[in-house]
Amino acid sequence: MRLRLLGALAALSLLPLSGTTAVASEIGWLDCGDGLRCAGVTVPSDWASPKHSTPITVNLAKLPARDQTRKLGALLVNPGGPAAAIPGFRLSKASYAELTQWFDVVMFDPRGFGAGDGVSCPSPFPAAVDSPLERKAFTDYREANANFARSCSPGMGPLVGKVNSWQVARDMNAIRKALGERKLRYYGNSYGTVFGQTYAELFPHNVERMFLDSVLDHGERRLFEWMAPMAATTERNLHRFAEWCAKAESCALYGKDALAVFDRVIAKAPVPAPGAGSGVTVSAGTIAARVADQTAERRWPALATALAEADAGDATALSRAPQQPPDNSLARTMLCADFPFDAGFVGHKAIEEQLRRTVAPRVGWADPVWGMTGHCDGLPKTGTHPPHPIRPVGLPPVLITSGSNDTITPVEHGKRVAAQLPGSRYLPATGGHAVYRGGNPCVRRHVHRYLTTGELPAPGTSCPAV
Repeated sequence: MRLRLLGALAALSLLPLSGTTAVASEIGWLDCGDGLRCAGVTVPSDWASPKHSTPITVNLAKLPARDQTRKLGALLVNPGGPAAAIPGFRLSKASYAELTQWFDVVMFDPRGFGAGDGVSCPSPFPAAVDSPLERKAFTDYREANANFARSCSPGMGPLVGKVNSWQVARDMNAIRKALGERKLRYYGNSYGTVFGQTYAELFPHNVERMFLDSVLDHGERRLFEWMAPMAATTERNLHRFAEWCAKAESCALYGKDALAVFDRVIAKAPVPAPGAGSGVTVSAGTIAARVADQTAERRWPALATALAEADAGDATALSRAPQQPPDNSLARTMLCADFPFDAGFVGHKAIEEQLRRTVAPRVGWADPVWGMTGHCDGLPKTGTHPPHPIRPVGLPPVLITSGSNDTITPVEHGKRVAAQLPGSRYLPATGGHAVYRGGNPCVRRHVHRYLTTGELPAPGTSCPAV
């Protein structure tokens, strides 16, 4: 879930059912294909005034436990985004299959997403623009954001100002009751960890087990401190890429100092990009942003080739941002309600320069400032639930993990959240985003033991790469 890459998953069919539910037997589960059972739970559009608000439906999809007579109950899951979760559940249910040894795995679409009551805005939210920030680009982007919000608002109906994790956590509690569960078992991944943190704050006594994977910290209010770990991890990954190139014969820069090549390309900028059009050149800032986008391991071969070509005088491969499908969902709306950072041009520019000076001089500075927070500028500050530290009383121990190389939800975020939740355990793991779903056997073993027995990994435990 890099926030600049937010986009709803491909739409697939779901049949939401209306009707307020109180116990599990009253949920009208229907077979909806792909081995799933689907239903819906009716909730107030505004939990601050439930008796006077229009009801909405939250969609559910269940992958049933293998043995219904011996199951431990339901495990509520949200994989992140924020996005419609159920379409992706259909495609990735194999990654949750082990959990059906013990649980009905129940996925939910956050309010405003998915079939039925999901909102589709007239146009996609505007795509992020590269750093370094320029005032005109910032001003244009801010106005585009405001236009997106204005165009989307009429279709939101009663959800205007009601799409945030505070409302979603209350939806989750209604789902818990509807499933007939005395206490909640929850597995939140990526943005789903924001929902988990809010639920832990609001309903600590209703939690039985909670596993948070790839955590986005909703406790840090200082923008620089929130972004710095993302930038630092991106910078570290560039160094890991250079080490790989020095050893891997498949790298287009094999045997070379890849960092020196990068520095040389930056020094040459602007670099011609003939494949992008006659007279097109690529600036140093754009090169840094493109490289920052490609520091994940799976992209290293392409990054090496692009740098080799740019070093030879052709930066075509570094001239364009990765193509993302247009997203006309409420992803931007929910993100910016939970993280309403709006530092303005001067504030963002100062953070960009501070990151470049103190944390990530080559590439880490080029992505988080605009891609992670700048895109909230211009959106209305209504119905927000901004970051704040929490100290939930009565919460049982929570299990938290993050991948060491994850630039999207860096390890520092997970550690900070673990420190706020008394008795919780942070499980370090080598890897990238979504460690459990990525199949790390060590992480899976500890998660299964925790979810079924409550036993946490021993202090000092860590999990190696797959």
